[in-house]
Amino acid sequence: MLARIRQMVVKEFIQVIRDKRSLVMLLGPPLIQMILMGYAITFEVRHLATAVLDLDNTPESRELIAGFSASRYFDVVARPSDRRRMSELINRGDVALAIHLHPGFGSHLRKGQAAPLQVILDGTNSNTALVALGYVNQITNNFARNYENKLLQRTNPLLAARIPRVELERRPMFNADMQSRWNFIPGVIGLLALIQVMSLTAFAVVRDREIGTLEQVMVTPIRRWEFFLGKTIPFFLIGLADGALIAALGTLWFRIPFRGSFWVLGLGLVLFLLCVLSVSLFISTVSRTQQQALVTAFFFQQPAIVFSGFGFPITGIPRVLQWLSYLDPLRYFEVVLRSVFLKGVGLNVLWPQMLAMAIFAPIMFTTSILRFHKSIE
Repeated sequence: MLARIRQMVVKEFIQVIRDKRSLVMLLGPPLIQMILMGYAITFEVRHLATAVLDLDNTPESRELIAGFSASRYFDVVARPSDRRRMSELINRGDVALAIHLHPGFGSHLRKGQAAPLQVILDGTNSNTALVALGYVNQITNNFARNYENKLLQRTNPLLAARIPRVELERRPMFNADMQSRWNFIPGVIGLLALIQVMSLTAFAVVRDREIGTLEQVMVTPIRRWEFFLGKTIPFFLIGLADGALIAALGTLWFRIPFRGSFWVLGLGLVLFLLCVLSVSLFISTVSRTQQQALVTAFFFQQPAIVFSGFGFPITGIPRVLQWLSYLDPLRYFEVVLRSVFLKGVGLNVLWPQMLAMAIFAPIMFTTSILRFHKSIE
């Protein structure tokens, strides 16, 4: 038994080494994708092109505009003379946000009245618009609070000193600076492991079927589960190496803190790779050509990424789809990655995620073996 499995493993490694293109794809694309995604994927919006139409032109309006100019989130690149010109800038995409200060802005503030301020957003990118609107609210609220304090100190210093205030003390745990990169880069490890291992494994059986070696192997005394082990062990080892390399790159290059245990992360990676391998083998048994395997893998990978919580919270999707996300092994591995990297928790917290992957993998392996038997008859 061990001799047959060993021969299958040697055969797969020789086949990978002989294929120069596959050999290059083992290390090159994961590293490149990790670097690109690490820098590109973020929810932060900075240096947003902004237009300002100031029809008030008072010290108050100029002070508010200065607050936007001094912020790292907005770059005032245009000062149109009228509203029509401001609309043209947004329509052409020259600016993503426009601030319109109406006449009387300063006088309303001095009278203690609500001052008119209009913010026009390009809603074609709703995520950018929502984040930018949050920054606008923050800047305007700070301006209003500071102006109110200065006004009271000038008019009634005693009252200003007695007004009760609520001071918000922010204390973000595990990510003090609220860097979105700390959230995304651990998640990229699972994303790349899914794509890399599934792409290699899904083609393994299909390639043998296309070139005619599958039938030759099956007439040998090798059993079905031995055949599957021989197919999966090489790609399992490759996945472990890629996962360790990508995790090291995230820690050393992007300076993502690693606060947990290497053993807990390793166990999570092993269980996740087993899940991916089992799904990949199932894909290879239902595909007759490598093109079919590629398309089928794509239709699994995209929902897996969407339902994993990698890009946005799972609670934001409809309730029915939330239930479907429990069938996604990437969902559990993303929790393991972020918890081990940022929180430093152990198996006493992550055992439900580990257990879910440990149940998923053998079920899919068994299904793949049974399906493989049907596909060769």
